[in-house]
Amino acid sequence: MNSARASYIADFAGRATLVAFFGFLTTNKIMGVMRMLQTPEDIRFLDFAANLAGLAFVMLVVGMTIVRLKPLRSAEGVEPRLSALVGTGLSMGIIALPQADIGVALHITALVLILVGWILSVYVLLWLGRAFSIMAQARRLVSGGPYAIVRHPLYLCEEFAVLGIVITHLSIEAVLIMVVQWLFQLRRMANEEKVLREAFPEYEAYAKGTPKVIPRLFPKLSLGHAQS
Repeated sequence: MNSARASYIADFAGRATLVAFFGFLTTNKIMGVMRMLQTPEDIRFLDFAANLAGLAFVMLVVGMTIVRLKPLRSAEGVEPRLSALVGTGLSMGIIALPQADIGVALHITALVLILVGWILSVYVLLWLGRAFSIMAQARRLVSGGPYAIVRHPLYLCEEFAVLGIVITHLSIEAVLIMVVQWLFQLRRMANEEKVLREAFPEYEAYAKGTPKVIPRLFPKLSLGHAQS
């Protein structure tokens, strides 16, 4: 009984913390979009669309955090939690850097990457649904849709947006932050896969037939090779 109560309190605290964090990000995004609406002469369509897509993603994260399923298994120890928090929050440090003078063409490229990254992230998150997690936890095995292409599509899509943000703040510091952030994301993937293997015996077969993060160029040929 005490164990069940402790698990409930830990899950509630985790939800509350994530809702507070992403709620703060949502407020900032809303204020940014409102400022753009109040100064229409300065609005660029891609800027506005990228901000709107980012807002939709953050709001969806808040919603999914509130209604997500109870975890069947969670990673133990401090490192998985630290990796998840750093991997999630480190990219926010890039935004604090001064924007770079990169020219119109590169700026448009960056905005397209951000827009595409956020839109794809929203799609993946909708597919993931109530199985969404920030920490390394197993709620439900999702293997269809984007998860049939790669095992970690959300990280891949988010990284498109991060790359776009890095370009708009192009500097050695921004690139270093992105590299360190991606290393933590890779560690998160390893922690999540360990938990999923423990919770779902069928995960091993799914992992053997699905690339980790880079889609196969020739799925049929690759699949046939994997089954031989």
